[in-house]
Amino acid sequence: MSIIIVDDNATNQIIIKAILNKEGYEDLKIASSAMELYDMLDIDSTCTAETSVDLILMDMMMPEIDGLEACKRILQVERYKDIPIIFVTALGDSNKMAEALDAGASDYVMKPINKMELLARIRSSLRLKREIDWHKERDRQIKTKLELAKKVQRNVLSQPIDDDQIKVSAVYQPSSELAGDFYAWYRIDESRYGVILLDMMGHGISSSLVCMYISSVLKDTITRITEPDLVMHELNRYMNQLYKKEELLNYYFTAIYLVIDTDKKVIEYVNAGHPPGKVLVGSEVKLLTEGCCAIGLFDSIDITKGVLSYDKSMQLFLYTDGLSEALGADEETKLGLLIERLRGEEASEHTAIVSEFIAEYNNESQKDDICVVMIDTK
Repeated sequence: MSIIIVDDNATNQIIIKAILNKEGYEDLKIASSAMELYDMLDIDSTCTAETSVDLILMDMMMPEIDGLEACKRILQVERYKDIPIIFVTALGDSNKMAEALDAGASDYVMKPINKMELLARIRSSLRLKREIDWHKERDRQIKTKLELAKKVQRNVLSQPIDDDQIKVSAVYQPSSELAGDFYAWYRIDESRYGVILLDMMGHGISSSLVCMYISSVLKDTITRITEPDLVMHELNRYMNQLYKKEELLNYYFTAIYLVIDTDKKVIEYVNAGHPPGKVLVGSEVKLLTEGCCAIGLFDSIDITKGVLSYDKSMQLFLYTDGLSEALGADEETKLGLLIERLRGEEASEHTAIVSEFIAEYNNESQKDDICVVMIDTK
C-alpha cells in the first residue's frame, strides 16, 4: 500500500510517518512541496501505465503551490484521476474545506492530528480506492472479452464470393462493438447459392449472442434443407427454443433468405418482415416482398415463398433497417442513388462509399447497425 505524505514541515512529516509505520503502513514516500510531488509522480509524462500510488496525504498551505492547486493538477492527469487525496490542514475555515472537496479531495483531517481520526479516514479512502480499482479491472476484462467477441463475430461472417457465376459482397457497420445484424452465404451445389441477411432485435451483447447462436446452425440448415420456406420454419424452431415464459421476452429477427439458381436463372426467397430487397434486371426494379412475419415471434408461422426469374444477369441489393433510418426522408430516392454509386465499383470500395453516402445525407451519429449485401450474377 503506497502512500505519499506531502508537507513542507519536517515535524509534521515525522509525526504522520510514525503513526502510519506503527499501524503497518511501510511503503511511505515524503515530498516537501507540490513541485517535489510533481517530480515524484512524473506528472508531465505521457506515460499511461497504472500508478502504484494508493493515497496522498497533503498539507493545504504550502509555499509556491498550495494544496488546492496541486490537488486539481494531479487529478487532471488520467492515470491519477482516481487517487484519493486527503488534506491534512490547520485551517478551520469551512468554506476552505468545501473548496478542497470541490477540488476533488476525498477527505480532510484537522491539525493537530488525531491519530484515530487520521487512520479511520485513511482506511475509508483506501477502501474506496480498492473498490474503484476492482471496477476498473472488471471493466478492463469486459473490454477484452468484448474485443474477442467482436473478432469472433467478424470471423464467422461469410467472405466475398467472386467466381464464374456470381459475385457476393457486404458492407458491415455496427453501431456498437457487437452487432445484431448478420449475413451468410453458402454454395449449395454447382449452380445454387443460399444467401441470408438478418437483423436481430436490438443490438449489443444479447443480440450478438443470439446471432452467434443462429450462425452456428445456419450452414447445416441451408445446405441440408435448402428450400427457403423450410429453412425459415427450421430457424423459427431454433428461435423458439430461446423463449422463457418467466422472462416475458421473445427474441426475434427479421430476415431475407434466398436461393439463387444461376443455371435456371431463378430466385426463390422468403422475406420475414424485412425491408424488401431490390432486384435490378436491366432497367426494371423488382422487390422481394413475399414471405412471413419476423422469425421467433410465434411457435408456428405461415410462410409464402416468392419466386422471381431473370434473363441473362441481375443485381440484387439487400439491406437492414439501420440503413433506412440513416437515410431518413425520401428513402427510396436515396436508395436508388446509393445503388447507382455502388454498381460497378470494387467490393473493397463499398464500405467507404456507403459511409460517405450516409454522411452526406445524415449528420446524426449512427443509431442502429447497418448492413448491405450486394449480389451480381454473371
